Amino acid sequence: MLFKVSLLLVGDGKLCHSFLLRKFVSLIVTQGFSHFQDHRHKTVIAKYFCQPALTMATNPSNIGLFQGKPDRFEGITVFSDLEPCNVEDFPDKLKNSLNTWRTDKKRGVWFKVHLDQCEWVPILIKNGFKYHHAKEDYVMLYIWLPTNESDNVPNYAHTLVGVGAVVVNDADQVLVVKEKYFYKVPMWKLPGGYVEPGENLVDAAIREVLEETNIQTEFESVLTFRQGQSGMFGCSDLYFVVNLKALSQDIQKCTREIADCQWMDIKEYLNHPQVHELNRFFVSKLMHHRKHNLKIDCHHGLHQLLQKPFTVYSVFKTDDVDDSDKIPFTFISGASSKSS
Repeated sequence: MLFKVSLLLVGDGKLCHSFLLRKFVSLIVTQGFSHFQDHRHKTVIAKYFCQPALTMATNPSNIGLFQGKPDRFEGITVFSDLEPCNVEDFPDKLKNSLNTWRTDKKRGVWFKVHLDQCEWVPILIKNGFKYHHAKEDYVMLYIWLPTNESDNVPNYAHTLVGVGAVVVNDADQVLVVKEKYFYKVPMWKLPGGYVEPGENLVDAAIREVLEETNIQTEFESVLTFRQGQSGMFGCSDLYFVVNLKALSQDIQKCTREIADCQWMDIKEYLNHPQVHELNRFFVSKLMHHRKHNLKIDCHHGLHQLLQKPFTVYSVFKTDDVDDSDKIPFTFISGASSKSS
């Protein structure tokens, strides 16, 4: 029994610290438990090995503060995996930190709480924090500290981005697919899907075509885009349509996602009864671009101040002299234009 407890009541009801308890156990092992049976020896043990229970409570002023990572908006973010804290000390450490941040005129305070520290969440909520967003392995909460300034923390990402590809081969045919689980009566549509986090639009289109049909492609032009307000999870939805040139011909459909796929003459596609009017419009824009020698190209750059990559899409006429040297930003390498 003695070895299974972390605190020990002896003498007049005082508590032994765990390291003192280990010393006490060592004495028992070396001198025998019977040596400590009488009251006189218990008093000695209490005097030298124990402290009043009051001293066991942690002094809130000694808990310390969360350091966090400052941001350019005069806010701060605490990462639970970088600054772990046991749940017993957390309320006092949080209170101390909030008081300091208010004194320092911090604005938005964020806590990124990983699964291992999920017991922090109800304590944060009780202290005025709100949920902002969550992912598989963490939840992000925040509190707005200024009392003389309205909360201007932006909502979490609320727009999904998808791509569709008008893939054309040397025979001027368009690559079309029927999805397995889209409509009761599958319609011929363009291959495509959602853009992954951190992925370029063009790269996403090339990847989706390769995954669904095993056709190798390269970028030609952006054609158009569509915005919708009733996407998944209550999000808005942006759907970009790009023109890709086919570099291979033999189709191997993805049996998990695709019910059927084929090459179809453009004229046939524009008049096919199993094609929605919006998809007809997308392909018709290809014909419009051809007729007027238009192209929407993409150029990759690096933001001058933030030093973050970006992509600019711009319209030009294909019969004009190349003016890419006039674009007022530095190009960066590494952006894909072909599937591999």
